[in-house]
Amino acid sequence: MQGRAPHDIAERGAVDRATFLREVVTRYEPVVLRGQVTDWPAVTAGKAGPRAIADYVAGFDGGAPLEVMIGRPDIGGRFFYNDDLSGFNFTRQRVPLPNLMAELLRLAESGDAAPHAIYANAAAAPAHSPGWVEANRLDLPVDATARLWIGNANTVATHYDMSPNLACVVAGRRCFTLFPPDQLANLYIGPLDHTLAGPPVSMVDPEAPDLDRYPRFAHAWAVARSADLMPGDAIFIPKLWWHHVRSLDPLNMLVNYWWAEKDASSPFIALIHAMMAVRDLPEAEREAWRGWFDHLVFDDDAPHAADHLPQQFRTVLDAPSAERSERIRRFLIGSLQRSG
Repeated sequence: MQGRAPHDIAERGAVDRATFLREVVTRYEPVVLRGQVTDWPAVTAGKAGPRAIADYVAGFDGGAPLEVMIGRPDIGGRFFYNDDLSGFNFTRQRVPLPNLMAELLRLAESGDAAPHAIYANAAAAPAHSPGWVEANRLDLPVDATARLWIGNANTVATHYDMSPNLACVVAGRRCFTLFPPDQLANLYIGPLDHTLAGPPVSMVDPEAPDLDRYPRFAHAWAVARSADLMPGDAIFIPKLWWHHVRSLDPLNMLVNYWWAEKDASSPFIALIHAMMAVRDLPEAEREAWRGWFDHLVFDDDAPHAADHLPQQFRTVLDAPSAERSERIRRFLIGSLQRSG
């Protein structure tokens, strides 16, 4: 839909480590942190213009090429599927960092209104840009790899992350549009096992939604939130919150941090297995298993489901611990081997 989403994302100024843990991470709500990384040398270069940031970033070349997504001008910067979903509307190439920055700078200075879309996504800074983390330190308790996102004006389809995400804008402006997790059914998710870059995406383009084909998207849009971020700003996005990201300038850069809370991939894998094992059962059996899931997974009392058993027999029903996680892994591996 044209224009900003109906609601603004909550925002505040930069926070310290204690405040981040106490008031940001624990709320399961997105928040923009204005000026959180404004003191980074990279942000100073980003504010100085395309040539300054291109030269700064190229100076951190570690010799390992980045995976770069490249789309024709006619995709309008929107990386997505091709028309029949058999593939994608972009190709991937391995490009050395100095070459990437030189090409982005060339396009930025050419003034071409419809250039090829170029995007290097999620490049691990230690592997591709040694020294970056030391030069641009994040003074927050985020135990995660800094990942670089570099490109021109383009759009990342609406998706979610399996882990909490702190995204810091280095150069260019970015518009974030977020949807709460409970809007899953209204976002019309794409294939689960044939994805653009990991997590499934929404099939709806929020900037030009086809409401005849995707009518429930109007409900998602009614609760959407958005914010425009400038260099030095950051945004915290809780896991499973859907987000659509549009880069607005000819040369853009973002650094993000995903950090896992326990095993971030397990819920999605469990969902896929449940689709095979539970979803297609006869209705009466499916309802019976719903009782199991409610009792042992979703009820507020689920953590106490084994309180009536002696401690030594609670095993996989016991309270969370490294020992219980390992016991469950062994049980699952053994069960899958026997059923295979």
